Amino acid sequence: MRIRDDEIPEPEFSMAPLIDIVFQLLIFFMVSTTYSKQEKELGIELPNASNAHTPEQRPEEIVINVFRDGRVSVLGRDVTHEALVDALVAAAHAQSDVPVTIRGDRLVHHEDVVAVMDACGSAGLTNLTVGTLGG
Repeated sequence: MRIRDDEIPEPEFSMAPLIDIVFQLLIFFMVSTTYSKQEKELGIELPNASNAHTPEQRPEEIVINVFRDGRVSVLGRDVTHEALVDALVAAAHAQSDVPVTIRGDRLVHHEDVVAVMDACGSAGLTNLTVGTLGG
């Protein structure tokens, strides 16, 4: 009877398939992620509100940003205070029930936000909300 003197080879763990799967997952998540560029590119610090909630995405929402220095932008485009009413009328497409969110910087003068609300009233827009952060 012959006895083998060979050692049984140790099982090996190949890292190549694992690395391939990790890279495929990374590519999948990078491609499937959507970025809300409109919200992230603005330098506005919103105030906090204790009862704030995140609204559902509305298809035709007009977002008005009031910056710390008093500048106003409608749908991402800077607008002068004199042309604000005309810009709101054009953005609303003659619909008075279009939701409008006014996002004012937390250090903006109250007068600037009231002027934007007054312009919304002059444009016939009545569905107004003020953007805040939760917390």
